Parts: sequence; C-alpha cells; structure tokens
Amino acid sequence: MLTLSAYLGLFLSAFGAATVLPLQSEALLVALLLSDAYSLWILLALASIGNVLGALVNWLLGRYLEHFRQRRWFPLSARRLEQAQGWYARYGRWSLLLSWLPIIGDPLTLIAGVMRESLWRFLLIVGLAKTARYAVLAALTLGWS
Repeated sequence: MLTLSAYLGLFLSAFGAATVLPLQSEALLVALLLSDAYSLWILLALASIGNVLGALVNWLLGRYLEHFRQRRWFPLSARRLEQAQGWYARYGRWSLLLSWLPIIGDPLTLIAGVMRESLWRFLLIVGLAKTARYAVLAALTLGWS
C-alpha cells in the first residue's frame, strides 16, 4: 500500500506543480529515486503524465480565459495579456519547449490555450519538454552520464 501511495503522491504532486498551485514535484521524485524502492520507469511515467495533464488544465483555462476578460476579478491586465500573446505570437509553439521551466512554464501553457494552439501539438511539445526534464533529473540523481 505504501508503494501505491508513493506513486499516487508523485502523480498528484507533478499534476499540481504544472498548475498555478505552488507545488514542486522534483524533490519528491529525487527522494523516491534515491530510496531505490520504486521502479524508475513507473516514476518517470507518472511524473510526466501528471505534469502534462496539469499543463493541459492550464491550456483549457487559457482557451476560455478571454471570455472573462472584462470581469473585475480577471487576473491579468489587458496590457499584460496582450504582451503575453505578442510574445507567444512572436516565438510560436516552440516556446512550449520551455514549459518545464519554473515561473515561466505555467503561464506559457496558459497562453498557448489563449492563442488556440492545437491540442495535439500542445501535448506533443509539452510532453516532450516535461518528460525530458524528469529524465535528466533522474539521470543526474542516479549518476548517469
């Protein structure tokens, strides 16, 4: 049961970390890897899938965000939203390769939704970026070269 809880905890941590929640999944992944009690491949798969699904939530929010642009509670000023859209329009979908980065990655996935990036391209690019990040982290943790 402890194994299932650890796997579920990593998945939920990775999911939440990709949304606006202030979570971090890397420390948990490293701890689980160092314990040597869990499958590397299952850990990588669950962290990656959870993180991509969290980014998908951001993309979905972005798709519908502009409908609420005129509301007082809207989180971005019109100027900031236009800046973000301009940046995404300039650098395009390939900027999603930076979706794994702290601070800028989550807003990038949200803006991709606002900019109507296609779902399959979004999932492919974000999935690649986020999975690569966890794979590199695992390699560094386990001493791979």
